[in-house]
Amino acid sequence: MIPLYAFRDNSCDPRKCTVKKLEKAGLLKIFNRIPQIPRNSLLLDPTAEQALSPADRFVKSITVLDCSWVVLDTGKVSSWRIRRALPFLVAANPVNFGKPCTLSSVEALAAALFIMGEKEQAASILSKVNWGVRFLEVNEEPLDLYSKAKDSTEVVEIQATYL
Repeated sequence: MIPLYAFRDNSCDPRKCTVKKLEKAGLLKIFNRIPQIPRNSLLLDPTAEQALSPADRFVKSITVLDCSWVVLDTGKVSSWRIRRALPFLVAANPVNFGKPCTLSSVEALAAALFIMGEKEQAASILSKVNWGVRFLEVNEEPLDLYSKAKDSTEVVEIQATYL
């Protein structure tokens, strides 16, 4: 089981916040300052130059940025040692259903876990939201292919078939 973290800036509605639900269930720890995040954590960052792949299984933890990208100090995350972008996936959350690359934080964490071979943990965190199983259904084929890739280059090649 991979420890999960979130940086949360309180910019979203706490009643709809998926990381708050995960924290309440004891599945994730929230930080409100970036320096609090363990430096060896893999940071899910859509601006990262490298795609997440099964080759990232070595990580000690995964951190999602649950914040407004408009106000995020990108200087603090651009120097992060292990930053990865998720490949093409489609949102299943009620706010962005059907939109490509507009995942909620729980979807992003679940996708990362699935790609890295932690399928049970991915399903477990998705079970905390009533639409969670739908995310796996909508993205079944790409997630399966990404999880069988050998590295980031292969993930990007697979992604190209969906773009």
